[in-house]
Amino acid sequence: MDPAPIYHHSQKYIETASGNKVSKLSTLAGSQNIVLNGKTIVMEGCILRGDLASLKVGKNTVIRENAILRPPFKRFAKGVAFFPLYIGEHVYIGENSIVNCAQVGSYVHIGKNCVLGRLSMLKDCCAVLDGTVLAPDTYVPPFAVYAGNPGRQVGELPEITQELMIDYTWSFYRNMLPMSKKPVKDKEIEDNSKASAP
Repeated sequence: MDPAPIYHHSQKYIETASGNKVSKLSTLAGSQNIVLNGKTIVMEGCILRGDLASLKVGKNTVIRENAILRPPFKRFAKGVAFFPLYIGEHVYIGENSIVNCAQVGSYVHIGKNCVLGRLSMLKDCCAVLDGTVLAPDTYVPPFAVYAGNPGRQVGELPEITQELMIDYTWSFYRNMLPMSKKPVKDKEIEDNSKASAP
């Protein structure tokens, strides 16, 4: 099923040559270390921490409001080291989720209000349900569905998950429209006609 249209003010988004749509109300720290590979959406309130380590996001990825993408770290005897964060293609990251993984594969659906612990790894075609908390170093295998706190496998995804996620992320991108394309409701038309009547 296609997502409902999301209307935004064009002046509050930057659209790049490769089709990325990035909210001006998001924070891209260390932008020289952040790579968005095309047709990726970064919505209001998101924080991408490229100042800690490199952060690469595959094409057609959706990063919803107030999500945080933070490269993982590991403590050593001589201090702390940060590692790159890689996110695949056609990934959906829900509102208010914190992604602190080493890797998120392609065709992955992450729900809202999730916390993905540091150095955890999500393989292709998996899902993390709303409110899930993954412990550090968690490995989520392909086609697995994880939920709970701490997150555990609760189900499996169908073999057509790749196609479903491609359709979903493409539909989300197509349905993110400027306010100028928002249809005017019949009531608003009637009110406007009454106001303009002598």
